[in-house]
Amino acid sequence: MIIDAHAHVFPPEVIARRDDVARAEPAFAEIYRDPKAKMATADDVLASMDEAGVEKTVICNFAWTDDALIDETNEYIINAAIRANGRLIPFVSMSVAGAGKHGGVDVDEAVGATVGEARSKIRQLAAAGARGIGELRPESAGYNLANSDEADLIAWAAAAFDLAVLCHVTEPVGHSYPGKQGLSLGALYTFAQQSPGVTIIAAHWGGGLPFYALMPEVRETLQNVWFDTAASHLLYEPQVYRRAIEIVGVEKVLWGSDFPLTTQAKALERTRSAPLSDTELDAILGGNIAALLNL
Repeated sequence: MIIDAHAHVFPPEVIARRDDVARAEPAFAEIYRDPKAKMATADDVLASMDEAGVEKTVICNFAWTDDALIDETNEYIINAAIRANGRLIPFVSMSVAGAGKHGGVDVDEAVGATVGEARSKIRQLAAAGARGIGELRPESAGYNLANSDEADLIAWAAAAFDLAVLCHVTEPVGHSYPGKQGLSLGALYTFAQQSPGVTIIAAHWGGGLPFYALMPEVRETLQNVWFDTAASHLLYEPQVYRRAIEIVGVEKVLWGSDFPLTTQAKALERTRSAPLSDTELDAILGGNIAALLNL
């Protein structure tokens, strides 16, 4: 079974008002203001899956700052997954920015209402079939994933409802590209340290974090962290697969296309051409994410 662990969809209505959304959402504008930047609906993903021979695909929300956009896209993703009869795996967003909470005590009535609403919404989304939270870009969405009340709320939701947390991670070096910023290695590492019971998927090879696992204490912390290959061809040489497997193990690598940034067919072709055995390919192309999400 081939499973794509990382693809993006938007409601058709959001795509239709791309320019208006870009004016209100800086992180979205950085990636999608250019009309040449591809956006996809759930139907586009399903058509791509049929073409490429992909059985299931994780479809992600975006790091919106506007609650209405979060809710609109969450509803679309959940409904699309229901209609697809298990072929689409929904990852949703949470409205957490400003949800200040410390030591389990709401700091005031307004904040308490915000936290309560966020908890209620994620409970409903999990009951409707959500399997993960993401793709998160905390710094773009206005909060810090390390040592913050927002991080505590995300960790609580993930642990309470068995949801994986998918994070965009920024490489600290290398070339710039639209959407590179989002989450530093240090913040992700701190979140992993503080949330050992949370399943974390670090996108785009975790910004290079696997290679720090040569440090014993880092390897210990990364026990609850997996790494997807989304957009790998834009960042690394094909040898990245072999190097990462040698350091963190093949079971930690999840194939992701980052559709529609590239086609699933092309992403599959690139991964199949990497220096991998058939057993390793089977694990990366579907076995690992199937086990991780109990599919």
